Amino acid sequence: MTKARKAPRKFTSEAAERAYWEREDSTAALDWRRAERVRLPNMQPSTTAISLRLPISLLEQIKMPPTNATCPISR
Repeated sequence: MTKARKAPRKFTSEAAERAYWEREDSTAALDWRRAERVRLPNMQPSTTAISLRLPISLLEQIKMPPTNATCPISR
């Protein structure tokens, strides 16, 4: 016997809906076994330049070439 699912909630704004789903589990409201994969062919990947402030020691570790033999070096 399957459990009865909760009815979908009505939200006053997108921010309220986002806050709700951040703290609640979707398995109580949705049956993920019946979900279907979708393909979105018109979606384009987006890239945005960002600026990060990192400690110099961490930046040096990132720039060091890998010394592990299992990690190939790409240049």
